[in-house]
Amino acid sequence: MEFTAKQIAQMIEGRVCGNEDVRVSKLCKIEEGEKGGVSFLANPKYNHYLYSTKSDIVIVNEDFVPEQQVNTTLVRVKDAYACFARLLEMYNAYRLNKSGVSSLAFIDSEAQVSQDVYVGEFAYIGKGSSVGCNSKIYPQVYIGDNVKIGDNVTLFAGVKVYHDTVIGNNCIVHSGAVLGADGFGFAPLADGTFKKIAQIGNVEIEDDVEIGANATIDRATMGSTKVGRGTKIDNLCQLGHNVVVGNSTVMAAQGGVAGSTKIGDNCFIGGQAGFAGHISVGNRCSIGAQSGIISDVKEGSKLLGAPAIDAKSYMKSYVFFRKLEQMQNRISDLEKRIKELSDCQK
Repeated sequence: MEFTAKQIAQMIEGRVCGNEDVRVSKLCKIEEGEKGGVSFLANPKYNHYLYSTKSDIVIVNEDFVPEQQVNTTLVRVKDAYACFARLLEMYNAYRLNKSGVSSLAFIDSEAQVSQDVYVGEFAYIGKGSSVGCNSKIYPQVYIGDNVKIGDNVTLFAGVKVYHDTVIGNNCIVHSGAVLGADGFGFAPLADGTFKKIAQIGNVEIEDDVEIGANATIDRATMGSTKVGRGTKIDNLCQLGHNVVVGNSTVMAAQGGVAGSTKIGDNCFIGGQAGFAGHISVGNRCSIGAQSGIISDVKEGSKLLGAPAIDAKSYMKSYVFFRKLEQMQNRISDLEKRIKELSDCQK
C-alpha cells in the first residue's frame, strides 16, 4: 500500500513542504530511514538525522526550523509524535485487516459465528460457542465449548481458550496465551499424595483488555477468575484460580498472582512481581519490579522489595544494603582492636 505526501498530509491535517507526489510504503525510524519510507522528528536530540536520513517523507512540528539543507519532503503538523502514532495505528489496522473463513477451519454446527468474522486455517470453534462481529480468529486458535467472545476481538495464532470462558468486546489476546486452564488445586492426603480438586468455574475477561503472549489465566475452582475492563497484562504473566484484577490495571512481564487474590483498579505492577494467595491489594497501588507481596496492601501504596515494604523506606534501607560488606569489615577490625587492647591489659 502506497501513499503520497499529499495524501498523508490530508490524513493528519498537515502541510507539505517539498514534493507532494513522492510515494511511500513503509514506516521507519528517522535514524534507520529507507527509500520509500516515512519517519517523524519530534525530539531535538534526533535533529541531526534529518539531514542524512534516506526516508522520503519526514513528519515534523510546525515550528521546526532546519539548520541545514533538507533533501527529504517534510510534512508539518501541530504534534509530530501524535500524528505519527495515528499513522502507525492506521497502518496496523490495514495490515491486520483480514476477513473470511478458511475451509481448513473447524466450526461446530452449534457454534454461532458472525458473517464478518475472520477465521484462519486450523482454528477450532467448539459446540455452543459464539464469536461476535468483526472479530479475528487467527490460525491454530482453539476455542472450546460454550465460549462467549464479543465484538472486535482478536485472538492471535495459537491462543487456547478453554470451555465456558467469556471474553468481552475490543479485547486482544496474543499468541500462546491460555485462558481457562485448571487452577492449581490439590488436597494433601494422609499418605503424602495429592488429590486433584475439580476446577468447575470459568474465566471472565471484560471489555478493552489486552493479554500478552504466553500469559496464562486459570479458571476458578468455583465462580470466576476475572480481569476488569481496560486492564493490560504483559507476556508470560500468570493469574491463578479465582484471582480478581480490577479495571485499568497494568501488569508487566512475568508477574504472578496466586489463587483468590484480589487486585484493585488502576494499579501498576512491575515485571516479576509476585503475589501470595488470599490477599487484597487496594486501588491505585504501585508495585515495583520483583517485589514479593505477602499480605494485604492499602489503597495508594507504593511498594518495593521482597517481602515488599514502603518504596521510600526500601530506598533508604538500600543505602545500607550496599554498604553491608564495608560495615562488616569495619566491625571485624573493631573487634580485632578490642581483643588486642583486652590482651594488653591482662
